[in-house]
Parts: sequence; structure tokens; C-alpha cells
Amino acid sequence: MSVNRREMLRLGAAGAAGLILSSAAASQSLPGLLVPQTTGAGTPPAPTPVPAQPQVPAAPAGIDPQLFARAKAALDSHRIAPRDAIGIADFSRPSSEPRFHVVDLQNGTVESHLVCHGRGSDPSHSGYLERFSNAFGSYATSEGAYVTDDYYYGKYGLSLKVRGLDWTNNNAEPRAIVIHNAWYAEPEMIRLHGMLGRSEGCFAMPKASQDKVMRRLAGGRMIYADKLA
Repeated sequence: MSVNRREMLRLGAAGAAGLILSSAAASQSLPGLLVPQTTGAGTPPAPTPVPAQPQVPAAPAGIDPQLFARAKAALDSHRIAPRDAIGIADFSRPSSEPRFHVVDLQNGTVESHLVCHGRGSDPSHSGYLERFSNAFGSYATSEGAYVTDDYYYGKYGLSLKVRGLDWTNNNAEPRAIVIHNAWYAEPEMIRLHGMLGRSEGCFAMPKASQDKVMRRLAGGRMIYADKLA
């Protein structure tokens, strides 16, 4: 059978078109056989990294997590240099409970002590702090961050000055707010009256507690005083 030149050209064009259609169909039906796209020097694109989730510090035993978080935030915002220990006064608790916590930030241990609040913070002497004040003559406890300052000898013997770092307690030094011991802060007051006495705004403690607290927090360490709603 003879095929002329025109017929041969027609058959060749049809065969080429069939190959093209066959290749396209194979590409659609077998995507796994396609070579992946590459970038740069022939390496596949790196997967997008998943951002690490921030770790929320756990509160030490016996301390409200929200209060501990506020204290840690104050420690950072005020850029306190000594960061091995802090004091946290939880004035949400009554004066009959140990509510001044000395926290070792290196191992998470806590020592808790009795502490008085100011009489201006509890006018009815209920044993609970009702309000804070930074005003002169208020005889009230002030909220916020403090740092310990110098030792001095006063009415209650060896005592430790503090400085207020926030607008809510920046009158602490001229108001003579300090850490001292007092007879009305001793545990015997709880046995007799169900609560401690009241200070004039100072962190008044039992003598045994005051010695431990001053020894641990002296040297510019932070004390954070607050009350959760």
C-alpha cells in the first residue's frame, strides 16, 4: 500500500498531538510523580516554624497565682537587681493568717509570716484591710512595689527602711514606713482577740519573723503589697 507525502505529514501531526494529550493526562492523574519545585540551589523550601508558646511561671505553694504574677511583673518593670528573693504581702487575707510571704525565686520555697496593716486601712478593726492610702496622716497601708533600704535603730529597736516605687506608695519614705516588730503583732494577740493589732502603715511583725524577713530581704530586694478583689 502506497502513502503519498501529504498523507504521511497528516498522520505525523495527529500522532504528535496524541502524545501531548497523553502526557497532560498522565500529569493530572499521577501528581505524585511530578518533580517538586525547588528554590535557590535546588533545595526544597523549609517548612514554616511554629512559634514557641510562652511559659507561664507557676506560683509557689500558698501564694495566689494572680498575685505572684503581679509581683513578678513589678520585679521586671522596676528592674530590681537582686532577684534571688522577694517579699509578697497578700492583704486579701486577714491579719490572723500568715500573709507576708518570703519567696526564694531560685528554688520556689516560701516562708510565711504574720504582718499588720495600718489602722487607717481598717477603721473598724475587723482584721481585714479595707482600703489602701498613700496620703500623709492616713495611717494606712500603701499598695505597690517597695525596695528595702537602710537599717536604723528606732522606737522598736533595729528596723529596716523601705522606699515606695509606685505612685500608690511613693510617700513611704517621708511617711516613715518601715519593717519593725511590735507587741501588737505577736501571735498572742490572735489568741486573745482573733486578730493582730494595727500599725500606722508599717509592716509590723512578730520579733522572730522580723529578724528572718530583714535578713532575707535587706539589700535592695523587693516587697510587693497588694489585695486581690
